[in-house]
Amino acid sequence: MGEANRDTARAAAPVLHDRVLDTLGLEITSGQHTPGAALTLERLQQRFGVSRTVMREVMRILEALNLVQSRRRVGLVVQPPAGWRVLDPRVIRWRLDGPGRADQLRTLTELRIAVEPLAAANAARHATTADRDRLSALAARMRQLGEAGELEAFLDVDVEFHALLLRGCRNEMFTALTDVIAEVLAGRTEHGLMPRPPRPLALDLHDRVAGCVAAGDAKGAEAAMRELVEEVREAISATASCGAGVR
Repeated sequence: MGEANRDTARAAAPVLHDRVLDTLGLEITSGQHTPGAALTLERLQQRFGVSRTVMREVMRILEALNLVQSRRRVGLVVQPPAGWRVLDPRVIRWRLDGPGRADQLRTLTELRIAVEPLAAANAARHATTADRDRLSALAARMRQLGEAGELEAFLDVDVEFHALLLRGCRNEMFTALTDVIAEVLAGRTEHGLMPRPPRPLALDLHDRVAGCVAAGDAKGAEAAMRELVEEVREAISATASCGAGVR
């Protein structure tokens, strides 16, 4: 019985860890704990009913993300947004789940506008034949799923499409943003800011990007991707202004 209890405890630890981490991460990034506020392990342990080990690990991660800073005799002090690791997927997810979602989507979409057109151009120059073929297949699958209104499956293919572009561009700085772009795409769908079905123009532009990359047309790929991400910005702005997905 003792061994079974230990196995159960080990299995429950990651669940407790994730629950506490997500709760505190969301609270800090949404402003419930203001910069300068002090958090103590003892109070947090009591609040969440977890072991000191679990609580220490959670706070270690939050400190690594620059959301808190350990100070002797004070505890863990909440840090201002200017110091956060804003490109970490966890921070992005928490901010998208909070009241500042519209601003977070705006800034992340502007990042996409700055990066993805150049990534598409470089993919047209450097992608392998297999990558070009796969990109075309993904664009075709996106059209099929998009026209059917199957947004969950569409999202998976959309994420793979953009990840493949970022890998295929052969720029490790851009490739490092793969998880960031995935979180943006997922957040847009999960928060009701993705049209159902996707706009025909968006599907056409994915086709055009894939076609230009396959043909080695760097200028065409850059122009099509710029139009695509600009279309995303306009769609998010229009949907948000109607109140969709706002809690």
